[in-house]
Amino acid sequence: MKRLLLPLLLLLLTALPLVAQTPATTLSGTVRDAAGQPLPGANVFLKSTFDGASTDSVGRFRFTTRQTGTLSLVVTLLSYQLQEQPVVLDGTAKHFAITLKAARNELGLVVITAGAFEASDEKRATVLTSRDVVTTAGALADVAGALNTLPGISRNGEEGKLFVRGGAAGETKQYLDGLPLQSPYNASVSGVPARGRFTPDLFKGTVFSTGGYSAEYGQALSAAVILNSVDLEPETQTGISLLSLGQVSLSQRQRWERSSVAVTGNYMNMKPYFGLVPQRLLTASESGGGSVAFRQRTGDVGMLKVYGAFTGQHSGVRTPDVEWQNGRPIDLRNTNGYLNASFRSPLRRGWSVQTGVAATRDEQKLHLGVRTVEPDVAQVHELEQSVVGRVVLTNDSVSAYWNLKVGAEGLQQRFLQDAYYQDDTKLPTRAFDEQRAAGFAEANISFTNQLVARVGGRTEYSRVLGRWNAAPRVALAYQTDEYSQLSAAWGDFYQTPANDLLLSAHRNPDLRFERAAHYLLTYQRIHDDRTLRAEAYYKNYAHLLRYDAARLYQPTAYQSTGTGYARGLDLFWRDRKTVKNLDYWVSYGLLDTRRQQRADAGVAMPTFASRHNLSVVSKYWVQKMHTLFGATYSYGSPRASYDPSFQQFHTPSYHDLSVNLSYVTTLWNNLTIVHVSCSNVLGRQNVFGYRYGATPTADLNYARVAITPSAPRMVFVVLMISINKKRPADTNTAPE
Repeated sequence: MKRLLLPLLLLLLTALPLVAQTPATTLSGTVRDAAGQPLPGANVFLKSTFDGASTDSVGRFRFTTRQTGTLSLVVTLLSYQLQEQPVVLDGTAKHFAITLKAARNELGLVVITAGAFEASDEKRATVLTSRDVVTTAGALADVAGALNTLPGISRNGEEGKLFVRGGAAGETKQYLDGLPLQSPYNASVSGVPARGRFTPDLFKGTVFSTGGYSAEYGQALSAAVILNSVDLEPETQTGISLLSLGQVSLSQRQRWERSSVAVTGNYMNMKPYFGLVPQRLLTASESGGGSVAFRQRTGDVGMLKVYGAFTGQHSGVRTPDVEWQNGRPIDLRNTNGYLNASFRSPLRRGWSVQTGVAATRDEQKLHLGVRTVEPDVAQVHELEQSVVGRVVLTNDSVSAYWNLKVGAEGLQQRFLQDAYYQDDTKLPTRAFDEQRAAGFAEANISFTNQLVARVGGRTEYSRVLGRWNAAPRVALAYQTDEYSQLSAAWGDFYQTPANDLLLSAHRNPDLRFERAAHYLLTYQRIHDDRTLRAEAYYKNYAHLLRYDAARLYQPTAYQSTGTGYARGLDLFWRDRKTVKNLDYWVSYGLLDTRRQQRADAGVAMPTFASRHNLSVVSKYWVQKMHTLFGATYSYGSPRASYDPSFQQFHTPSYHDLSVNLSYVTTLWNNLTIVHVSCSNVLGRQNVFGYRYGATPTADLNYARVAITPSAPRMVFVVLMISINKKRPADTNTAPE
């Protein structure tokens, strides 16, 4: 340290006479896009000098120069046109309001891409957008459904969640405006796919990172889904949606100059649909809820957001079970309340702040069909309550070559479970209380115009474990030419065990954070509306939680001794240029993974992982018909299944061809969209796994029953009317 400080002090001392002789000019301002949205990360500098800065998270910049005369102020940003304007440097402060024009086909800058798929607005070299989510066949307008078409994911039709690179669904964490979501999916019973709680139109951008992600995000061993909500609503509008599944949705969006309010409400009852399309599993599906979103611009670029939502649902399911001829009846009732408030604003001396708080209350009641041969649990009641807060400080004007981000996060959580026998005898309540604190620091460093790095670290403390962890993370990116780059990433990632395990295990002092180390190497080329991406990865697991199934309720039965690995290659190709009005992408993932966790008798391939996964997604806009046609084909190689003796079986391979169309017209002079969708049009009998009997039969084998979809196909029609919004003029592209 002394060797570093001495030359710095000498440099400062020799510069003092020059400071006194040359007047300083301060340059500051904001950089926005054509829609008035702030653009963080833009480089602003004086041409032919080293003086400059990067815009902060709210699009603001500020720096000082001792140059004199007239020089060009240059502004650059990925996928935007370079802008120059002359500036007279005479010692007086200058303020600028700069607007950049989109240049979608230009790369321009080198950025960190290892592990991350970005999906913001179409101006920023995107992979997926909110419109992609809605129009992707088979996704059913669900964010997770659309992300399932990207490489690195094993399709799990019985869960509907994200299983990334050999990781379980709980290893993928979702964030809304920087705050972790405690219950991102609607409640569901195993064997029936869950849907995300939030509609795609809530988000202006999505970043899906399948590994090597920023130190800003924790509690995720495999992947992070970063969801950014819209700022101000674009216009005042009333919306009506009618769904043939038995759903009606109403929305009202009100826009003022500096604020907006959006109110939505919906109700669904699928009982009439069940009369038309018989179901194997579902016997009831009813839900209702609503949301309110308030947005207020503060100052030039600050923003206050408050979002609240409530949902209530009731599901009846006959889940496959060897001991029940027609499936074991389960009745599920769930209520969920969620509140999210966030604020971002510039501070002083180049600093900006992003902060927020979120609260969740999720209550679930399960009524189970009971066996008559032995005592069995008949009812289960679970309640999770949590509050999470976060503050992030960013300084993008420290230097033209590096910036700094620091932050802290805190969580207060309570989880409890009550269980009852058929005679209403109550078992002892199981519960745990968690307080978790985390801090992180991260810097983006530009070594040259072609080489950049992201260096950071994160530390967390868990009260329920009584332990700290430290997670260093590093990423590098090198621009090989104008349109291509190589990226690499390495880091440690930690997560506390799942809630259902902590209920019994939290009193064990030997428990540890589950850990995964990520290693990634990525090549990406974006040019002329075509994207090619290839990524090789290796993931090493340690301290996975294992338990003795014969002693489920004893803390000493749980140990952090599980291990595993996942390695593979992901390929992605998207082309929106070769054929006019055709947009398609192809995703392929090769996965080799083994692990031992929970009650596994040995190291083996997880039941939720497929070695080969392929998705082909296409969308074609027919101008004369004002219709967007879509099709998605998905393939997953056979998955492993194990009976109680740990003998391995395999499911058949997974195949699904889904189609849809969206017809744009007017109804009563208002923009109207008719959307028709059909999943698994060929009626493939997909099998997602097997459930086995507890004891062997006379031939020493175990009886089993297949886990299959509730119906071979799902067909539905949606009518969406946007009152006060006229149909756009005919163009060669589908409307937003």
